[in-house]
Amino acid sequence: MSNTVPLRVARTSLHQQVAERIRTMILNHQLLPGDKIDESALCQQFDVSRTPLREALKVLSNEGLIELLNHRGARVAVTRPHEVRQLFPIIGALEALAGELACAHVTAGDISYLQSLHDDMLRCYRQQDDAGYARLNREIHLGFFQLADNPALMALYQQLTARTHAVRHVARKSQAEWLAAIDDHEKMLIALRHRDGALMADILRRHLQHKAEMVLAFLAAAEA
Repeated sequence: MSNTVPLRVARTSLHQQVAERIRTMILNHQLLPGDKIDESALCQQFDVSRTPLREALKVLSNEGLIELLNHRGARVAVTRPHEVRQLFPIIGALEALAGELACAHVTAGDISYLQSLHDDMLRCYRQQDDAGYARLNREIHLGFFQLADNPALMALYQQLTARTHAVRHVARKSQAEWLAAIDDHEKMLIALRHRDGALMADILRRHLQHKAEMVLAFLAAAEA
């Protein structure tokens, strides 16, 4: 990183902007699970001091993207296969419930907003903007929980997804997997338009099952 031209960051909400840059590096595979965070190099690259950088790392730690190591800096979070097998079925069940509840509350305006997010996500896919795709994908899924209007359900979901966030989005998809994921999202929007809670729940549950299978394959390949 020492040869990289410094990317100057505006001083407003500095640590949040640094966090966004590091988040993008992780989601675009510039930093991989288990990689040690080189604070000196990042300070030079972003032209910031260590204080906002360390505040940014705390933000990313709360999101599950970074692991803070006692007196040894930080590294990109690593999710183990047994955690995927334990957590993804639970996350899938929570998303299924949120989707079912969302169908009971969704308005035409909500659907238009989610459609606009989906359209933006498609643009990111076509432009190979993995970080943008991941951000919009997360907004769409969080949107289902907001529509469900159940704070306890949302809190539990966010707690569990923080532990899998890194690996969910760094696992590289094949072309067929990209298209299947996009097709799932289009089916979700159809289910919402028809207020079909049972269909929505089934789509989300299968969507998370496919994601778990893809992540496990990615982890197995990484260990090979």
